[in-house]
Amino acid sequence: MADTEQRPGRQTAEHAGQPHTHSHLHSAAGHDHGDDHHGHAHSHAPKVSSSNERRIFAVLVLTAGYALIQAAGGWFSGSLALVADSGHMLSDAAALALALVAYRVARRAADQRASYGYHRVRVLAALANGAALLLLVAWITWEAVSRLRAPVEVLAGPMLVVAVIGLLVNLIGAWVLLRGEKGDQNLRGALLHVIGDLLGSVGAIGASVGIMLTGWTVLDPILSVLVAVLVLRSAWGLVRASLHVLLQGTPEGLAPEVICADLAGLPEVAEAGHAHVWTLTDERYVATVHVTPAPGSDPLDLPDLVRHRLAQRFGIEHATVEVNRAGEMPRDHGAEGL
Repeated sequence: MADTEQRPGRQTAEHAGQPHTHSHLHSAAGHDHGDDHHGHAHSHAPKVSSSNERRIFAVLVLTAGYALIQAAGGWFSGSLALVADSGHMLSDAAALALALVAYRVARRAADQRASYGYHRVRVLAALANGAALLLLVAWITWEAVSRLRAPVEVLAGPMLVVAVIGLLVNLIGAWVLLRGEKGDQNLRGALLHVIGDLLGSVGAIGASVGIMLTGWTVLDPILSVLVAVLVLRSAWGLVRASLHVLLQGTPEGLAPEVICADLAGLPEVAEAGHAHVWTLTDERYVATVHVTPAPGSDPLDLPDLVRHRLAQRFGIEHATVEVNRAGEMPRDHGAEGL
């Protein structure tokens, strides 16, 4: 991610080589940033929740443990469905382990090479979780079609016992994750995996009961497809949200034109423009904006005033505010570049 901060007296990278030229009031207020930092060393990195990390570790232990039980149950009952689903559970355990690695890496302090810290690793892990879910959906669909063409004999009794154990395990896992802090995409990805496993357990229970009552082994692949459809919707939402963050898309509800209009309504601001807003990670936002002082207002007061307004009105934690002289507001470049 591009670092939006700079030393006073230097032109921002987003304006380098652009046709407009404008003088900045590069005294203490001309180009300021942060949340009341006032020149002290600071970090842009939000804290990683140790509570969420512990919750994911607990679910990892539950998931990996049940995967072994499920594999043994599948071997004992001759159920290919249980053996295959144990592979699904192991893939979920691997995704949860990846999430834990992401938390550890994200805890690294910001440095010269990554001035905002390493929290985007958590977004990458969330994207990997979503991609794994999409691959899982494809595999379930392929396996279901194969089973419809060539039904496999299933011992419904042992299958039911293992499926009930899986339901209990996944209910505990979902409860643990739901009690975690909201707004963490990594935690959300882990929860989606558990919900997918939970629905799989419900489907396995329904299929085993149906097979016991009717002998229709095709119930297993049919229910698998229904579960795949539910997982697909959630997985695509996770992938789309992660990609939006990584591409530095504008967060929902934080349109630049709305922010500029709000800032221009302040008595001390004559004009606001050339705003950019993106997500650092989860619900933590970063913004850059240009303003010009209203007649009679002190330009030195504008950065703190604007940052306070952005934090109070829009929840933007970190803002870089650049003050321009009247009539020298840079034009927006839109699709031409930043």
